[in-house]
Amino acid sequence: MGFFDKKYCDVCGEKIGLLGNRKLEDGNLCKECASKLSPFFSDRKSSTVEEIKQQLAYREENRQQLAGFRATRIIGDRMKVMVDELGNRFIVTSSNDILKANPDIISISDVISCNLDLKMEDTELKQEDAQGKEVSYNPPRYCYSYNFFIEISVRNPWFSQIRFRLNSSDIEIVDEFTGAGMGRMMGSRRQSMVHPEYNMEYRKYQQMADEIVAVLSGQPTARGMAASVINQMADGQGLVGAVVSGLGAGMAGTGMMQNEHMMQNGTMMQNGTMMQNGNMMQNGNMMQNGNMMQNGTMMQNGTMMQNGNMAQNGSWVCSCGMTNTGKFCQNCGAPRDCRDRIR
Repeated sequence: MGFFDKKYCDVCGEKIGLLGNRKLEDGNLCKECASKLSPFFSDRKSSTVEEIKQQLAYREENRQQLAGFRATRIIGDRMKVMVDELGNRFIVTSSNDILKANPDIISISDVISCNLDLKMEDTELKQEDAQGKEVSYNPPRYCYSYNFFIEISVRNPWFSQIRFRLNSSDIEIVDEFTGAGMGRMMGSRRQSMVHPEYNMEYRKYQQMADEIVAVLSGQPTARGMAASVINQMADGQGLVGAVVSGLGAGMAGTGMMQNEHMMQNGTMMQNGTMMQNGNMMQNGNMMQNGNMMQNGTMMQNGTMMQNGNMAQNGSWVCSCGMTNTGKFCQNCGAPRDCRDRIR
């Protein structure tokens, strides 16, 4: 059979046009049938005609399931991870018409791993000297290019990995020189002290990548924990109970619940001290507005108030109005025990 002999697709039976043949292990495939295969499938040349037919059947079933796919979370701008949280599944696509693009629906439970692969390249910037020649800056300056790649390993009969670039174009950060001794790190390669996370576009895709990894790896996110709290409140658990139950692990991880301190029923325990209604309980005594209540007696600025009388530094006030320090009133001679007591 010559090179220009007519060939027919072993899957659909249609004639294959010039340069339209896609070789299989044991046959030929037209480009129309090839376009229906999964975009993540890469083993066409080593696949048999029967295996291709089985995949196309799977792809048609996938298209029908997309009619019921409801994306409740979309992460990304050009290449997007669309998550159906109710169905516990997701798709990866750059198309806004998912029925036409037919992206593979993947169960989150089939995700083996999900990771960020951050690629960085640097290019030295040059300047022209007085003779018009390109020379290095002193110290050298560089332009750094960053690209965020997401790698997802999955259990699927037709592919095992999904890899895509999250950002649509390179994120470029120029190493600016701010003066002698400023903005540089000494070493074999001098580079900017300014961390790339100061760059708004870099932060944008870093946050996207973090969210994708968290969602597909089953890790809790701020949005997920907030939803947990709302659901528990709806069940009648109450705000504080829901916060403690739904966010307890996250609070412990960030140090909010440490050293056996706990929020219970609206009360906070800290170092053995209880906060109630904005007041502080210490050793059974209540602090109110910075004052301590002890057995019905209020301490203010180190002074004890009792029945309208004030005692300071061991002094006492007689019923005649005289302030005394001894055992007897200096005015009327009444004994301290009979007229007033410091309680």
